[in-house]
Amino acid sequence: MNSKFSLVFIFIVGLTTFCVAGAPPPPPGSDPGCWPPPCIPIDGGISLLIAAGAIYGGRKLYSNQKEKNSL
Repeated sequence: MNSKFSLVFIFIVGLTTFCVAGAPPPPPGSDPGCWPPPCIPIDGGISLLIAAGAIYGGRKLYSNQKEKNSL
C-alpha cells in the first residue's frame, strides 16, 4: 500500500514538473535584456546595504570585544 502511494506521488510530482509553462516572449522591438520595463539598476542600493551591514557588524564586534575586555 505504501509503495503504491509513493509511486503515484512521484508520478504526479514528475508530471507537474514537466507541465509548467515558460515565460511569454518579449514583444517585438523591445530589448530582451530589459524586461519588464522600466529597467532600474539595483546594484547601487544592494551595494550600499551590504556596506552598511558590514560596518554595523564590525562596530558590534568591536564593542562586544571592548566590553568583554573591560570585565
